[in-house]
Amino acid sequence: MLEVRPIVTQDTPELGIGDLAARTGVPVRTIRFYCDEGLLEAHRSAGGHRRFPRSAVDRLDLVRRLRRLGLGLPAIASVLSAERSLPEAVAAERAALDVELAALAWRRAALRAVEEASPAERAARLDLLAAAHDRTAAHDALVAFWQRIMAVRLPGHVESMFFEASAPRPPAEPTPAQVVAYAELVALVAEPGLGRRLAARAWANGRRIADETTLLAGIGEACELARPLVLAGSSPVACAAVDRFVAAYAEVMRGADTPRFRRELLAATAVDRDPLLRRYWTLIGEVTGDPAPVGTAQAWLLDALERQAAPTGRARTAS
Repeated sequence: MLEVRPIVTQDTPELGIGDLAARTGVPVRTIRFYCDEGLLEAHRSAGGHRRFPRSAVDRLDLVRRLRRLGLGLPAIASVLSAERSLPEAVAAERAALDVELAALAWRRAALRAVEEASPAERAARLDLLAAAHDRTAAHDALVAFWQRIMAVRLPGHVESMFFEASAPRPPAEPTPAQVVAYAELVALVAEPGLGRRLAARAWANGRRIADETTLLAGIGEACELARPLVLAGSSPVACAAVDRFVAAYAEVMRGADTPRFRRELLAATAVDRDPLLRRYWTLIGEVTGDPAPVGTAQAWLLDALERQAAPTGRARTAS
């Protein structure tokens, strides 16, 4: 049925609340509510009735459209007051919706992970996932873990890269396997022994290493050199990647690449070959889809270094 609205001309400077309701299709009680919330301005007539300027029609139409898009009253008020532009308010609403959708996707994947578990493992999986039911809190736990064991402050861009590799954000559309892997990461960082060992290594490095940023860059280069070998499933062997790894430490420790230095380096980095940390990096790979994350490549380099240091091993460099 075609809606008929009273004609308002330039000779009709103001509208009563009933006229405004008829022209916009918004119920009178809703208009009163919007007035009370400060979204609409009105003044009282001599008889005590609300009177609205003609501009209230367009203003109320805008409020109604924004409400249908799901914007809350505070966001709408910020648009009406010119505190924020319409695109800014809509972008903020979309961003908030993205967060909600990600939380729902996480919950759905977690439920599927419990549903798909075998009867024998279902109780343990339920406990594991219950401890990481909030994806944001789970990510915060990983970040807090690495922050606690950092002995020196890194430059902003280096720190961002470090946390991106060590504590990646949960996938926006996770699979059940990824949610289980992320929950296990949270369980691993809750192990006090691993954190203590990593913190002790970090503080020891802080006393011996002149430039942590240079060291991380060198380790990163060595890991990139080792990456093709790790992806190919090659056994850890002496190669140019190992030489670059050792050189990175020698540079910041003002040492020389000697057999003795390599043995000392192997002892100083023992925690990087800890089974719990190896498992951590395997899980990082499952979460990110990267089969050779930096920690896995670093463990491969240390395994190669250990073979060289073994009494029966022979050091050789492969080009």
